[in-house]
Amino acid sequence: MSSRPLRPRIIVAANEHQKLFELAAGASHAAAESLLTEMERARVVPEGKLPSDVVRMGSRVHYRTDRDTSVEVTLVYPRDADISGGRVSVLTPIGAALIGLRAGQSITWEARDGRHHVLTVLSVSQPAERLEA
Repeated sequence: MSSRPLRPRIIVAANEHQKLFELAAGASHAAAESLLTEMERARVVPEGKLPSDVVRMGSRVHYRTDRDTSVEVTLVYPRDADISGGRVSVLTPIGAALIGLRAGQSITWEARDGRHHVLTVLSVSQPAERLEA
């Protein structure tokens, strides 16, 4: 793995950006710090201008790990998280890494044990109600 972390450009809808910034600022652990860093570097766009292949809250994300494992999760707020149900909190290291990425992008993220990993987003789908809006 490269010694330089992968930090691709990310995009976040304005309404989610504010909520996520406040969520991260109000928490006090490493994943919250990661989310805050991501929100600070994100390009913020109006809700209607966010491309449909961008990972956002409620997105179903299919990604590949650096161990060549394929994983599919839904990105959710902490209160809705259920790892056994495939619902990953945005306040986890993997959740903070996923937010704002597009299909095809890779990012380096730090696990709770301090090890660095790379994931690549393979596909992103949005909930049906969001697509109808």
